[in-house]
Amino acid sequence: MCQKASFFNFSIYKILSKEQSVLDQARIRLLYYGFFLVFVASAALLTSVYFQGQMMLAYTSLFLMFSIIVLFKALTYKPNWLSISHVLLIVGTLLNVSIVYISLQSINIVTVQVVIIVIVFSYYMLGQKWGLIYSLLNTIPILLFLFIEHNYSYVIRIKPDKIDQSTIVISLFANFILLIFIHSHLYNAFIKNLKQLKESAYKQKALNQKLEKAIEKAEKSAHVQSEFLSTMSHEIRTPLNAVIGMSNLLMMGSPRPEQKENLEILKFSANNLLAIVNDVLDFNKIESGKLVFENVRFDLVELMYNICGGQMLKAHEKGLQFTLTVDNALKNKVFFGDPTRITQVVFNLVNNAIKFTPKGNVWVSVTSQEDRHNNLTVRFSIKDTGIGIKDSSLKNIFEPFTQESLATTREYGGTGLGLAIVKRLLELQGTHIEAISKIGEGSEFLFNMELSVSTEVIAAGMGKQAETAEEEGLKSLKVLIAEDNMVNVMLMKKLLSKWKIIPTIAENGERAVEFMQYGNFDIILMDLQMPVMNGFDATQEIRKMADPKKARIPIIALTASALVDIKDRVFRVGMNDYVSKPFKPDELLEKIQKLITLPGLNSSGISGHVL
Repeated sequence: MCQKASFFNFSIYKILSKEQSVLDQARIRLLYYGFFLVFVASAALLTSVYFQGQMMLAYTSLFLMFSIIVLFKALTYKPNWLSISHVLLIVGTLLNVSIVYISLQSINIVTVQVVIIVIVFSYYMLGQKWGLIYSLLNTIPILLFLFIEHNYSYVIRIKPDKIDQSTIVISLFANFILLIFIHSHLYNAFIKNLKQLKESAYKQKALNQKLEKAIEKAEKSAHVQSEFLSTMSHEIRTPLNAVIGMSNLLMMGSPRPEQKENLEILKFSANNLLAIVNDVLDFNKIESGKLVFENVRFDLVELMYNICGGQMLKAHEKGLQFTLTVDNALKNKVFFGDPTRITQVVFNLVNNAIKFTPKGNVWVSVTSQEDRHNNLTVRFSIKDTGIGIKDSSLKNIFEPFTQESLATTREYGGTGLGLAIVKRLLELQGTHIEAISKIGEGSEFLFNMELSVSTEVIAAGMGKQAETAEEEGLKSLKVLIAEDNMVNVMLMKKLLSKWKIIPTIAENGERAVEFMQYGNFDIILMDLQMPVMNGFDATQEIRKMADPKKARIPIIALTASALVDIKDRVFRVGMNDYVSKPFKPDELLEKIQKLITLPGLNSSGISGHVL
């Protein structure tokens, strides 16, 4: 409906709008000009029958003229053509029946024409359903009248009017003009509408082609982005591996106090940079929909102490009181789930709590909510007495690249991805995180996680690594390292020398295959991106060797790449496991222990520093 029309409007242009379809505009025009034609015809009939003294027909014509005036005003004020068409057809039906049964008490060519006009008008204006209804409402009374007149002679007490030839001529002329106008006007509208549909089909086809090209371009862009992230990950994490690794090795060498302080600053900065890189890569992995959750055995209590151990030291260095509370009902239980992702969620929340708490306390609580034999609902709570969050910002903090304010970003740093990653990881596991906060009083983050529980019980101290490794078992280990980066080679040599291992170094995949052909090794640490021959191709060549022992040698992939499908590719080519750089030495040793069996190699003497 057009908003420009007022009650005193008489212009058709103010009741037409671009939002209306071609057919709707044609229907409004038909009513607008059709009312004029019907009014003129009714006036001519009124004049003819009045002077002949046919008063019932005169009143009928007068009523029709009045109805036309009211409907015309309604159309020019509020052009609801659908309702106006219904009213017009009802008036036409009543008048047609009254003329047949009362005014004329007979059927002639004029009444038949009126029925035809009603049928045509109802179908054009209202469609098949209402067209059929109004057609039956007009034809059934006419057929019933013919039946009564033929069998019983229709007679009522009211004397019928008699119309002369001039009245019939006027009626026929008006009806023919009206029929021609309806057909001509709407036929033209239908042709125009078909042309528009054809043009729309061509436009839609063109848009579909553009959309297909856009989708193809987006897919290529996503692939390029993934490749770019992989390259950047490799290029950034490789030197970070050297920086963090060298910092750890230097700190293990009993440095002077001032040297230790400098090394701690260097290590802290490198770890911060690594955390930013990891956040971006993890978020990309989540958004791409290719994140896969593991379902492995783990000890939740031990996991929580491992997560909060380093964070507790960080809190104490800042002067904060750190409290970890774990429900006794969770102890000595074997859980199934993804400990890596649980670590990521809890670490992010605890790290935030410490970061945004200048003084006071940080509490981490893990409690059993509901124990259903093989499933247990665990409630995690991370609470602090920090700066707090505004109510208006509570929803936004979980959006990517968002922090509460620019001032917060400048003061505390960060990418704004931590909480977004937490939310996405929990949502993918079917749970929701709740945030409660007050400015100046602190914040609390809570979430429930349903975990599968095994019926077996963990022995005391299960999973904790011993303080020292059995040197004799490590000495006998023959390790082949395929690595092209000389800094990483030096780091690996220094690390393995701490374990009394002298490794063999292959500077590329081709040399690694040659070493395997002429030598004997217990395990291979294989970098993936190397010149001449990469780690994937080298692994495939080794797996094809005739000697079964050499073909089945355990191979652990070492890479700084961030491609989301890198793990699948690693296992697809026949590698046994995967460690991402920079890695923790105890993580590497744990994977080695799983793949080989040597005397004395059943405990770890490796610290948890990142290399």
